[in-house]
Amino acid sequence: MMEYRRAKIEGGTFFFTVVTHNRREFLCNTENILLLRQAFREVISKSPFIVDAIAILPNHIHCIWTLPPGDSDFSDRWRLIKNYFTHHCNIKYQGKISLSRRNKGEKAVWQRRFWEHQIQDEIDFIRHVDYIHYNPVKHGYVKAPKDLNYSSFILYVNKGIYDIDWGSGVEIQFPEDVGNE
Repeated sequence: MMEYRRAKIEGGTFFFTVVTHNRREFLCNTENILLLRQAFREVISKSPFIVDAIAILPNHIHCIWTLPPGDSDFSDRWRLIKNYFTHHCNIKYQGKISLSRRNKGEKAVWQRRFWEHQIQDEIDFIRHVDYIHYNPVKHGYVKAPKDLNYSSFILYVNKGIYDIDWGSGVEIQFPEDVGNE
């Protein structure tokens, strides 16, 4: 059996994908977005990090974080964010409150694990930021990155990094080592 190891680079920059349990689509309603933002604020206030880019889709989140110098513990931050959200949410799915996980008695809101990739250099960073902002188009949730309300895309447009119409009306392909879904 292969042992799973996470990259633990102090002060590193990482790309993440976090997925809802059974890919349930509840992340893009206003109440849950506000709760997720509050979870991030709460964790950042105690264990700082920078969110460099983010896109919140109905059943998963893609983001890039930069940790402070001397700190490599993104796993605990994700645990705290997921726990905060789970503890404060009342997710209804197909008319029922989310079922508890067997043997653990916990709400089944998130997949237990998440995907992470350590950003290697500026090119890797740019490719992953592009991937994050284009992913909602790839999945058919929007026609253009500018149309997703829960994304850092407009912040990048306002900084002059993207044109407002970037990613619309085109299919963007990414190298195999960029993103994961």
